[in-house]
Amino acid sequence: SHAIILASLFNFLGVVVMSLVNHRVVDTIMNMVDFSGNNHFALIALCAGMIAVVIWATVAWMFGIPTSESHALIAGVTGAAVALQNGFKGINGGVWIRVISGLFVSTALGFILGYLLLKIMHFIFRRIKRKWAVRILKNLEIAGSSFMAFMHGAQDGQKFIGILMIAIMLGMGVDTSVGAEVPLLIMLLCSVLMAIGTGIGGKKIIKAVGMEMVKTNDIQAVASDFASATSLLISSTFGLPVSTTHTKTTALLGAGIATNRRGVKWSKAAEIIYAWVLTFPGCGLLGFFMAKLFLSVAGG
Repeated sequence: SHAIILASLFNFLGVVVMSLVNHRVVDTIMNMVDFSGNNHFALIALCAGMIAVVIWATVAWMFGIPTSESHALIAGVTGAAVALQNGFKGINGGVWIRVISGLFVSTALGFILGYLLLKIMHFIFRRIKRKWAVRILKNLEIAGSSFMAFMHGAQDGQKFIGILMIAIMLGMGVDTSVGAEVPLLIMLLCSVLMAIGTGIGGKKIIKAVGMEMVKTNDIQAVASDFASATSLLISSTFGLPVSTTHTKTTALLGAGIATNRRGVKWSKAAEIIYAWVLTFPGCGLLGFFMAKLFLSVAGG
């Protein structure tokens, strides 16, 4: 429970601080797809895409499967934009390819850093007295989990700020392609919602990734937290909306393999990867058909 409270707090801070300092992820989300044209129908399509994301994420949460909300968001909104524009002209190809490449790079980086950090930490802590090693690890564990929660908020919070900004601009009749400054109120709203979401739904996902897939100890937890948070920080700096779930999971795998391959439950890892693979086509199609349904009802 203390871990969930700490994660919620740093989720909140991550959204606010990163949005004030560097909101390039927001800009990427806003430019990824094309909702131009009739603003009324565009807003309907966007709402349909977001409902598809919520349905997908809720079903995954109910079964404790750590599917990526980032993948679901990108897929659902993309499907809705394709439905609105009646074709792939609803996608900004250059930005979309950059987003997809970022998702792969961040997960690979998470794995590599998780593996390397674990090896480095093993080398260092073998040369420290056990009493001091335990004390240092406990402090590093708090710092690492806080860093990870901060970057989780910074990444995922900015994605939803981007979607909310599109919705607000469409509602006001403003062209979404021109971009806009993010109001502080929007940052705070998304921060609070992120913190509440972590507090309510975090436990099931933590259990699936951190307890069932890899048998983690203190040193693995620290290595994976710092590895995944560093990968997310690099991605955020370059404005790449990546999957926090993927990055954290691959960092855990890297740390787990560096310690003991037999400690990794590959069946659980395969189940998680299977859920990831399904998310893009599944949520994309759901967003497409939901948007088509909503638009047909609205006469679009």
